[in-house]
Amino acid sequence: MNARNKRLPEGGRIDRSHSIEFSFDGKGLAGYRGDTLASALLANGVTLVGRSFKYHRPRGILSAGPEEPNALVTLGTGGRREPNLPATMLELGDGMAAESQNRWPSLAFDVQSANGLFAPFLSAGFYYKTFMGPTRRSWKVYEHFIRRAAGLGRAGTEPDPDRYEVRHAFADVAIIGAGPAGLSAARAAAAAGARVVLIEQDFLLGGQLLAEQSDSVAASWLGQVEAELESFETVTLMKRTSAFGIYDGNVIGLVEQRNQDCPPYSGQARQIVTMLRARSVVFATGAIERPMVFPNNDLPGVMLASAARIYLNRFAVLPGRKVIVATTNDGAWRTAFDLAKAGAEVTISDRRTTIPPALAVEATRLGVAVRTATRILDLRGGHCVKRATLKGPDGRFEAACDLVCVSGGWSPTVHLASHLGVKPRYREDIGGFVPGAFPANQFGAGAMMGIHATADANEDGHRAGIEAASFCGKSAPVPAPSKLDLGETVTTPFREVPCAQGGKAFVDFQMDVTTKDIELAHREGYESIEHLKRYTTLGMGTDQGKTSNFPGLSAMAALRGATIPETGTTTFRPPFTPVAIGALAGRATGHHFKPFRRTPMHDWHLANGAEMLEVGLWMRPWFYRRSGADVNEAYVAEMRHVRQAAGLMDISTLGKIDVQGPDAAIFLDRIYANGFAKLKVGRARYGVMLRDDGIVFDDGTTTRLAESRFFMTTSTARAADVLSRLEFLLDTAWPELRVAVSSVSDEWAAMSIAGPEARAMLAAAFPSLDVSNEALPHMGSYEGEWRGRALRILRLSYSGERAYEIYVGATAGEQLWSCLLKAGGPLELKPYGIEALGALRVEKGHVAGPEIDGRTTLDDLSLGRMVGQRSGFVGDVLRRRPALLAHDRQRLVGLECMEDGKRLRGGSVLFRPGEKAAGHGWGRVTSVTFSPERDRYVGLALLAGDLATEGSEVVAVYPMKAETVRARVVSPIFLDPQGERLRG
Repeated sequence: MNARNKRLPEGGRIDRSHSIEFSFDGKGLAGYRGDTLASALLANGVTLVGRSFKYHRPRGILSAGPEEPNALVTLGTGGRREPNLPATMLELGDGMAAESQNRWPSLAFDVQSANGLFAPFLSAGFYYKTFMGPTRRSWKVYEHFIRRAAGLGRAGTEPDPDRYEVRHAFADVAIIGAGPAGLSAARAAAAAGARVVLIEQDFLLGGQLLAEQSDSVAASWLGQVEAELESFETVTLMKRTSAFGIYDGNVIGLVEQRNQDCPPYSGQARQIVTMLRARSVVFATGAIERPMVFPNNDLPGVMLASAARIYLNRFAVLPGRKVIVATTNDGAWRTAFDLAKAGAEVTISDRRTTIPPALAVEATRLGVAVRTATRILDLRGGHCVKRATLKGPDGRFEAACDLVCVSGGWSPTVHLASHLGVKPRYREDIGGFVPGAFPANQFGAGAMMGIHATADANEDGHRAGIEAASFCGKSAPVPAPSKLDLGETVTTPFREVPCAQGGKAFVDFQMDVTTKDIELAHREGYESIEHLKRYTTLGMGTDQGKTSNFPGLSAMAALRGATIPETGTTTFRPPFTPVAIGALAGRATGHHFKPFRRTPMHDWHLANGAEMLEVGLWMRPWFYRRSGADVNEAYVAEMRHVRQAAGLMDISTLGKIDVQGPDAAIFLDRIYANGFAKLKVGRARYGVMLRDDGIVFDDGTTTRLAESRFFMTTSTARAADVLSRLEFLLDTAWPELRVAVSSVSDEWAAMSIAGPEARAMLAAAFPSLDVSNEALPHMGSYEGEWRGRALRILRLSYSGERAYEIYVGATAGEQLWSCLLKAGGPLELKPYGIEALGALRVEKGHVAGPEIDGRTTLDDLSLGRMVGQRSGFVGDVLRRRPALLAHDRQRLVGLECMEDGKRLRGGSVLFRPGEKAAGHGWGRVTSVTFSPERDRYVGLALLAGDLATEGSEVVAVYPMKAETVRARVVSPIFLDPQGERLRG
């Protein structure tokens, strides 16, 4: 094994017959099937893998699991680019291309590493203090630089081409974690007759057993239990699957990663989110080893002792030759012994004064140097640790090293168990938090309950599996657990309290939080552990402080002179590990996320050159390409044609509500601001609804079909809201009214003919129908049949022209549409889109969504005369509030552009001539169109004060395009103010 190649010639759980080519920062490297990216990098001698968040210090691989704070990489390119992935959790795949992050111009030489020189100015609370001063405008100076420096990896900006899925599954017993406790629990629950799902985030089962040598007793036991579980038809093994959250009803959020060696192909999901509903849950999530805190403890080459053992025995990688194992407990000694057996020169630095005799005997046998009551004072090195300064009973001394394995104890992984409110409780004997009282359908086992000896964890998992199955009513006889005893010694660990020291001693590696930052937070009053987290950013990285939380709270407890239980922990919330947004969305993207609706004439529109536009949930014709090259040219041409001849518009998207019952007229009289009780059968009326607070809610027309039956139409955008409102009022305010309301929007295809020739075209399409002004006057209606289908014709107009709305059964919509165009062909009937429709209604001064925006009243919209002296309708009382009647409120006006070659724009802010254009001005432009009638741009606006007088001049400012245009206030009705066209 040369200096760069750290792979041992034999051993491990890798497949040496299958070599894998991959790259890191563009350099080609090789590994084996069964490697992770982290193990393959270590095998190739790569120690520097990233840079820290704030100081851009060199960082190496610290762990071997999801707690990894340093080795974050970006995989993929283009739409598949995904940042901030722990190299420790990436199964090595053929052609994998990984990039390091948070460095420029290269990982080896990072310009921003100079940030370390400014450390006194980048301490805890730096961002908060920067935002505050020294002047109010200082942030404008800092913002550019801070935003460029923020973040770690960079996500791709192109659409993700891969598929994701969301599935649902069910189980009697769900077991999270496939270490010795989880495996024993699964075996026992399955034998008891339960349907079991075993969830493991790794691509191999075994948990910490994978740190044992491949020819050990543990490996034999693991193979036997795995084979036994695979023989059960009622057991589902979910590898490469992380449980990211526990929710009400024992719903477990799972995300499955596809094997990196099998890249997604057409039809296969890249990641799968499964919502698993389990009757009972066993948490066997293990424990996370804590790093130790001392100056320069973040150098590449500093690694958790358990991780070093995993890389050695699972991946056959010897991460160092001259090794110092710094520990406070028995567990790290097993790492030291295995490293010595592999040929490393090992020194153990144990903070305890006494150690179990069996460990001392084994250390002597293997030639491991042991120094008790000894701690590391400092480390030195650049891109890799080289020397350590230690202090023991005999004073300070130095030692050369290329690997420092640290173990500050173990933190049970209580995160998932806490998601539903199970409060962690502190156990002094293990120096860590374990879950408090579980609900009846949840159980804990193994290291996450503070049981670290493998034999005991095995027994505890067996017990938990039986209890979980019993809760589900499964009680078949269960054989005794297979014995597994690895002979670990477990003694009370020494709890080392991190304190501020000479150099940078890091508590949170990812967020660059040091002991001095915690001391500063305490000095400035941020003593609560939740305040400490937010002030220092401790535990706020992608790792969520899995290795830093306990050292951080331990340090704060010492500064406060409080106990660990008194100091408490931060709140653990989902997700336990980061989850890609694409995985959570699954297939619910684009129109699968927000499905769109098609009118019955949709296919005809597409076949005849319509440019479609998504309007709410509907696809509607925006304009027809036969009318012009772009929307601006086309809508004006379509407007002109409607004004000169006639146009046909698809209005099927209108909300349509059937209102029936003996009290229907009374009901409508209460929900509309204008009266409907006296509306005659066969007549329609325009109506406006108010909210309870007196603000306009929606408008539309309602036709009386019979004494106790009405046909209501609403705006497209508010159809669902109006129906919900009607149902709410009938259920709560007036349950005594005998009225039923039902949406019939999908039952009817609707189209409108508008223009001077509309009557002639209608007569041509329905030759047996009398469409004269006397038989079908303005706001009149007709009910009949067309080719055996129900037919309704309403004469009403929003365009200012004579117009008819025609309703027919949805399945006959396209047929009638084509029939109308054919009959109106000699009179040049043409379809037009919603851009022209909106422009026509602006010329007529008819208010719509931009004006009915949830802030305007009837009086603001010049509709107050519709109400007269009526009372008793929804919103009547609060619409009379003085603030809503104030004379200086903005009200509806028309605007006419005064400058040739310029245009008004919707959203423009209105000011007085010569006034500085700052703030909200005196009003805003709500709707705009080019008016062929006026040969200029006109618009509707809401304008306050004396400026709302016809003849006044205003300046319309559109900041987004830095445009300013002069405009004159005119009547909002630009066309036919007497209504002669639509009534003729």
